[in-house]
Amino acid sequence: MSGPVHCVVDDGVALVTIDNPPVNVTSQAVRQGLQRALDQAEAAGAGRVVLTGAGKTFLAGADAREFAVAPVEPHLPDIIRRIEAFPVPVVAAINGAALGGGLEVALACRARIAAPGATLGLPEVTLGIVPGAGGTQRLPRLVGLEAALSLIGEGRIINAHEAEDIGLMDAIAADPVTVARTFPIPDRPATGALPAPPPDPAGVEAARKQAGKRSPGQIAPLKAIDLVDASTRLSLDAGLALERETFLTLKTSDQAAALRHVFFAERAAMAQGKGGGTDIGSAVVVGGGTMGAGIAYALAGLGIAVALVESDAAGVGRARANVARLYADAVKRGKTTAGAAEAEQATRFSFHEGYGALPPADLAIEAVFEDMGVKREVFTALDAALPESTILATNTSYLDVNRIAETVRRPERFLGLHFFSPAHVMKLLEVIRARTTSAGTLATALRLAARLKKIPILAGVCDGFIGNRILTRYRQTCDIMLMEGALPAQVDRALRGFGMAMGPYEVQDLSGLDIAYANRKRLGWRTKDDFRYIPIADRVVEETGRLGRKTGAGWYDYDGGKASPSTLIDRIVVEEAARAGIARRAFSDEEIVARAISSMVEEGFRILEEGIAARAADIDLVMIHGYAFPRWRGGPMHHAGRVGLSEILRRIEAFAAEDPLSWGVPELLRRAAQEGLSPDDLKASQ
Repeated sequence: MSGPVHCVVDDGVALVTIDNPPVNVTSQAVRQGLQRALDQAEAAGAGRVVLTGAGKTFLAGADAREFAVAPVEPHLPDIIRRIEAFPVPVVAAINGAALGGGLEVALACRARIAAPGATLGLPEVTLGIVPGAGGTQRLPRLVGLEAALSLIGEGRIINAHEAEDIGLMDAIAADPVTVARTFPIPDRPATGALPAPPPDPAGVEAARKQAGKRSPGQIAPLKAIDLVDASTRLSLDAGLALERETFLTLKTSDQAAALRHVFFAERAAMAQGKGGGTDIGSAVVVGGGTMGAGIAYALAGLGIAVALVESDAAGVGRARANVARLYADAVKRGKTTAGAAEAEQATRFSFHEGYGALPPADLAIEAVFEDMGVKREVFTALDAALPESTILATNTSYLDVNRIAETVRRPERFLGLHFFSPAHVMKLLEVIRARTTSAGTLATALRLAARLKKIPILAGVCDGFIGNRILTRYRQTCDIMLMEGALPAQVDRALRGFGMAMGPYEVQDLSGLDIAYANRKRLGWRTKDDFRYIPIADRVVEETGRLGRKTGAGWYDYDGGKASPSTLIDRIVVEEAARAGIARRAFSDEEIVARAISSMVEEGFRILEEGIAARAADIDLVMIHGYAFPRWRGGPMHHAGRVGLSEILRRIEAFAAEDPLSWGVPELLRRAAQEGLSPDDLKASQ
C-alpha cells in the first residue's frame, strides 16, 4: 500500500504502520491511510489489528498547518470511533511518542503496549486548543479524574512507566509490536464505554486555580478542565460533541494563532544548529559570578571540559562556591545525585587565577563586568593565551561587539553569545554576528546552542542587540508616562493585565536600579538634544540610594519582602512633572498598554529595517523567552499583526504628533500597512 500508512496481514494479524516523517502527524493523508488500512484488515478477515508507528514516533497530534483551513474528511474523531467499534481488537504498539491525536487514537484501542522510552500526553493546551478527538472524555474514564485533570489541564507529557502506573498502559515491552500480536485483551469494555468517573468539585477547583497561576490569561487550560469535569456527568456522545465544539472554536482564536506562531518560530530557530559547524569539546569561561558560573555549569553538563578564570584567589574561591551551589541545587531538585555532582565537578572543571596556565580550548566565553575597557583587556589576554583556532565569544548585553573584536588576531573567529540569567535555565541565546564573524564560526555557535537545547537568535550589532534595545525603549516610554500622569504601580498593574509576567518597575526592583542607571549614563541621555530625557529614575538612585529589593527599597517600599507603592517615589514623580511644566492627567490601563507595546513594535520594525534581526518572528522569540512577553500573545510583532498594522500605524502617527522626540513611523511599518503585509511576510532590510 502506497502512502504514509501501510498494512500487512500475516497469520491473521493486520500490522498497520504509520510512516509520515518526521513526526507522524495526523494529516489528512494519514487519516485517509488509516481508513484504507482498516478496510484492508476487515476485508482480509484479520483476527486482530496491531497499530504502530515508524521511527521514533507512534503518532503525533494534528498537523498544525491544517488549523488555518476548514476541516477535511476523514475527520480524526470518526476514525477513532471506528477503531473503538472495530469488529476485532485493535492493539496499540506504542513505539515512541504518542501525543495529542496520537494518544487519542491509542485510547480507542482495546489494549496499549508501550516501549520503555515512549512518551505520552495530550499537550493541546500549550497550543491554545483542547483535545478534539475524545481525549477529554475517554482519558478520565480510563485513568480517573485526578490524573486526567493533570495531564490535560497542564498539557503534561509523561513516560511509559508513569503511564502504566496510572492505568493508561497495559504493559511495557522492548518490542511492543511482537507483544501486541498475542497480548491477552483485557476483560473490560471499550474505553468510551467505561463508566464515567465520579465528580470531584474540589479537585476541579484546585486544577482551575493551578491553571490560573501557571498559565495566567490563557483560555485553553480552563476550557480543558471544564471538559474533563463534564465527563463526570455527560454521556460519551454529549461529551464528545461539547469537546469538538470547543476545539473548533479555540483553533481559530487569537491565542491559538499566537501559540502556533511561536511553536513554528521556535522550531525554525532551533533547526539552525543542525548539520553545520563543529562540536565544542573544551571551553574557557572568564568570570565566575552568577552568569559565568551558570554558563560553565551548562557547558559541563554536555561533557565539555571547562576552565573557569578569575582575576585573583578570592575570585577563584567565589567561582568554586558558585559552581558548587549550582550542583547542590541540582541534587536538591533530584536532577542528579551527590556522587555524580561531585564527580562532574572534579573531572570537568579546572579553576585558574589569571591566564598564565590555561589549557587549549575550542571556545572561550567572557562573562565579566559590562565595561568596554575591561572586556577588551580580557580578549587581549585570551588571544595571547589560547590557540588561534579558539572561537572567542563575548557575553556582553549592550556593548559594540565590533569594537571588542578589534583586540584579537583573527576576528573572523569572534562573535557575541548573549546568554540570559540564569544561563543554565533560560532558553534564549542571542548569537551576535560581528562585522568580521565567519560563517563557520556562526555555524559552530549554532551547533553548540542546539546541544544546549537553547533557542538561538541571530542578531546584528547595535546597542542592546534585539532584546535589550527593545527593553530600553519600552522602559523609556513608561518613564514618559510617569511624567505625564501615571504612577509606577499603575503602569505595572496595566502591563501585568496585558499578560507581562511583571511590570517594568517591578522588574527593575528585582534586577537592581543601578543596572539601568549605569546604562543611561553610558548612553549619555542627559546631554542629548534629540532625546527626551526623563530624570525620575536618576533622582531615585542618586538622591535616595534606593536600588530595589537588594537595598530593601526601590520603586516600591518593601516590608518583609512584600511590595507596596511608595509615597516618596510618587512625590518625586509629581515633582519632576511640575519642574518640567507638565500638567499631569489620568491614564487608563488601556492607554498605558497601547503606548508601551506600540513602542516595542516601533523599535522592532526599526530593528528589521536595519537588518539587526532577520525575521519578525525572531524578535517575538527574544521578547517571549528573554523578557517574559506573554507567549499566548505571540510576541510584540505577531501581536501587532493581530491588532492590524494599519491600526498600529495610526497609533504611532498620533503619538508622534504629540511627542516627535520620542516617536516616529518606521518606513517598513508604513509600507507593510499600505501593502497589507503581515509581520510574518517581512524580512530584514539588508
